[in-house]
This record gives sequence, structure tokens and C-alpha cells, in this order.
Amino acid sequence: MRILGIDPGLRITGYGVIEQTGSRLVYLASGIVRTETGDLPPRLAILFKGVCEMVTQFQPEAAAVEKVFVNVNPQSTLLLGQARGAIIAALTHMGLPVFEYTALQVKQAVVGNGHADKIQVQHMVKRLLSLPAEPTADAADALACAICHAHGGQGLGAIMTAGRRRKAGRIL
Repeated sequence: MRILGIDPGLRITGYGVIEQTGSRLVYLASGIVRTETGDLPPRLAILFKGVCEMVTQFQPEAAAVEKVFVNVNPQSTLLLGQARGAIIAALTHMGLPVFEYTALQVKQAVVGNGHADKIQVQHMVKRLLSLPAEPTADAADALACAICHAHGGQGLGAIMTAGRRRKAGRIL
């Protein structure tokens, strides 16, 4: 299965493509889609077109997208939500099933710790995909989303959740 992982952002959106064969994960590509500052609609169009081009180029079978967390700044959260909307619209427009994971789920699946920092995520992505160097932070987050999906949303950080409830992305 080929999986496209996306770390949404209005200014920089990271993407990563992996292929899963059994339990083996193979790196195919990663990078970013960058938008310039300016009016919102043209920036959202760049994200939409960029994602459509990724799907056309890499032909993934599924997409894994990181969910928005609430920032201290409501305006930033709103803008990020609009960027995610353009990305998800592009993915569904291209016929892909979209799976969403919180940052906590992604970090648990890749690092084994839901509160890992970006450097730890970059390091584990490099190791899990046998990369020659650590990917950029945005590409690593996107690859981590894809790895999380490949691991069934749990992976290395699988924790027992039966009979527990969730609150604000945490398992109680």
C-alpha cells in the first residue's frame, strides 16, 4: 500500500510518501509545498493544486493527515483549519480515502512517546525508513503521519485503550 502523509500548514505544508509491504516500510519521496504571504484564497489554491499534483505523481492509495490542534492564537488556528480544508478537499477530489491522526497519535506510533519533540520524530523517521540523513521537520512530520497510518494508528507506541475515554486528545 502506498501512503501519502501530510503535515498541513498555511505557509509550509510537508508531505511524505511511503510504501508498505507487510511490515516493511519504504521511503519514496518527501518535501514541502510553500505558499507566499498575501491573500488567503490564492494560497489555498496553491495548496489544493499542490496536493492534486502529488496524488497524480505518486498514486497513493490512502492519505494520512495530521489533525489541527488549538493554538493560543485563534486566528492562527482558523487559518490552519482553512489550509487543512483545502488539503482534505484536494485529497477527496482526487478520490483518496483520508485518515486523520492527532499529533499525540503520530508521536506515539513513531517515537513511542506522545510528547516527543520534533528532533526525536526526525530521528525515528530516519531510522524507521533507513534514510541517509534526517528529513526536514515538516517532511519528517508528514512521513510520521504516513508511518502512523501504516502502523494502524498505533505502531510502536501502542497503548491499551479498551474501556478508557478520550479527552482533548489524551486517553484517560
